[in-house]
Amino acid sequence: MKPLPEKDPGNPDHRSPARYLLWLLRVQWRTASAGAALGVLWMLGYVAIPAVLGLAVDAVTTRDAGALAVWSGVLAAVGALQAAAGAARHRFAVANWLAAAYRTIQLVTRQATRLGATLQKRMSAGEVVSIGMSDVDGIGDALDIVSRGTGAVVAIVAVAAILLAISPPLGLIVLVGVPLILVLAAPLLRPYREREEEHRERVGELNTRATDLVAGLRVLRGVGGEELFAGRYAADSARVRAAGIATARAESRLSGAEVLLPGLLIALVTWAGARFAVQGSISAGQLVSFYGYAIFLVTPLKTIGEAAGKITRALVAAERVVRLLDIEPERAGDRAGRHAEPGALTDVASGLVVRPGRLTAIAAARPEDARAIADRLGGYAPGRVDVAGVPLHELGGLRDRIVVAVNEDRLFAGTLTEALTPARGPVDLEPALWAASATDIVAASGPDARVAEAGREFSGGQQQRLRLARALAADPEVLVLVEPTSAVDAHTEARIADRLTQARAGRTTVVCTTSPLMLDRAAHVAFVLDGRVVAEGAHRDLLDADPCYASTVTRTDPPTTAARPAASRGEAAAGTAAGTAPRAAAPTGKGASPGADVPPGADVPPGADVPPGAGGGTGAGDASGGDVPVGADVPTGADGAKGAGGAKGAGGATGAGDASGADVPDVPAGADGAADGVEVPS
Repeated sequence: MKPLPEKDPGNPDHRSPARYLLWLLRVQWRTASAGAALGVLWMLGYVAIPAVLGLAVDAVTTRDAGALAVWSGVLAAVGALQAAAGAARHRFAVANWLAAAYRTIQLVTRQATRLGATLQKRMSAGEVVSIGMSDVDGIGDALDIVSRGTGAVVAIVAVAAILLAISPPLGLIVLVGVPLILVLAAPLLRPYREREEEHRERVGELNTRATDLVAGLRVLRGVGGEELFAGRYAADSARVRAAGIATARAESRLSGAEVLLPGLLIALVTWAGARFAVQGSISAGQLVSFYGYAIFLVTPLKTIGEAAGKITRALVAAERVVRLLDIEPERAGDRAGRHAEPGALTDVASGLVVRPGRLTAIAAARPEDARAIADRLGGYAPGRVDVAGVPLHELGGLRDRIVVAVNEDRLFAGTLTEALTPARGPVDLEPALWAASATDIVAASGPDARVAEAGREFSGGQQQRLRLARALAADPEVLVLVEPTSAVDAHTEARIADRLTQARAGRTTVVCTTSPLMLDRAAHVAFVLDGRVVAEGAHRDLLDADPCYASTVTRTDPPTTAARPAASRGEAAAGTAAGTAPRAAAPTGKGASPGADVPPGADVPPGADVPPGAGGGTGAGDASGGDVPVGADVPTGADGAKGAGGAKGAGGATGAGDASGADVPDVPAGADGAADGVEVPS
């Protein structure tokens, strides 16, 4: 019994689908050769039976009992030999099928592990799933048909030789007819391959849709999107069905030709043999043999047609496998490289500089910009990144030194302890679980509890905390976290934010987030706009100094572009000769109700240019009121600042601190800007 799978699947030839199939045939040459030899012996048994039967009939017509007994014994021996050869052939055929399928799965799994994060960028999950679900079947079928296909070819040649020996005209009919059948059937193979390729693509797309739906099922239920995505899945499924029907039509035409064309050849051989028997050119026994060969030829000719279809299907399947094997990782492994002492991590494209030993937060106006920086810092995307002056791609032991943890990471099946243990070996998980606020999960489930694939039994927030604990347990020199608290509640997020700084003390940590709780605990915050770092500093300082940063963090409407240059240089508006600090909030009880254009009691003469929504919001620090852009035209004497002002929340004025609320325009000299408790900085 041959053990499967192999310990080492080998190095495949993936220059083309045909070369890949031939490589499989070479590495499995022992079982393939044995299967082919047994296939030939099995088919030759079929070839011998009509000849022996004809000789036995001739013995009956000549009343030769001895000859009849001999040929009857030979017929029984041939039947027994053919049965044994058929059983052994089938065993080797199944072994070839399984070996090819397992070897392909091993190669795909090894390549997927080698590619890492590169795989999901270059090939969809559905395509990878399709390789494991259906493509391996097609590849296995190609190796399975080798034994029967080889036997079929040899059998046709043997029948033609026997017919030539008995009757040259009949032999010529077979020798000419078989190639003619192949020529007539060949045009049907190309449409079948095209339909099969289209069907494969549709199945891959549907599998991708299915994996996305399963991964985001909780989110879909939360937002009520089940019906929408169910409709999309049904539409994709209908397209797969249509492609499958088109493939079935092409396959049915090929299958029909496999029966019709050999049938015409058999009818011709039968008609010619009957005429020769009537003319006395052949004996009665030979006529029986001709009928036997005519019926037998259906099997090898149909087998050749089946082989053509299976090889076509295998080429389509191998094309996807070859495409996967052709992909090169964006970083070629973790081979030995240059040594670099812990130092500043610099992303040239964005201008980000991460100082060693502290927690740095990246707040980006667009989340994809922060993710792109994280990918570059981890070496998962192209771009110049230096570690203490050493280019990242030259750094040795990169995967041990820099770990990037994202929300797409998976929890693997096994015990909970195994799922959280880092690659370097067992460690004390308690500090990491405490920092990730995940001790309650382990306490409830138990450290030896079985984890299902992708941790499906845990909620989204629990999965996120467990993934964070796993990343912390790895304790890398540099840990890059992308939105590590996006799925947890505010109280849990606050605990994680407080504990993360303690857990990573003295180690370099980068957190990509726009959460005020996380940003407030960071030692340094870099604000990224359009892919570049435009402001840096402490969270609270940036809230006061940069309106764009405040807008990103507080999820309010962005400021006018006119305010961007000063904010990008970290210049606060507070302390200028006129006007209050940015993001001034209306104190409690002051200002209009939410959305009011002008606060009640504001003395605005006709023609004054006060933009809609300029009124203060209800309550101090409420962002429901509209912002008044800097430079709004409020004439001298207008009570435009009533209720708008520098009480609690006015950045840079008395009681500064809260960034929410409405901006107050410059108030000209003589304006009643201090009315109703409005504070205008000197």
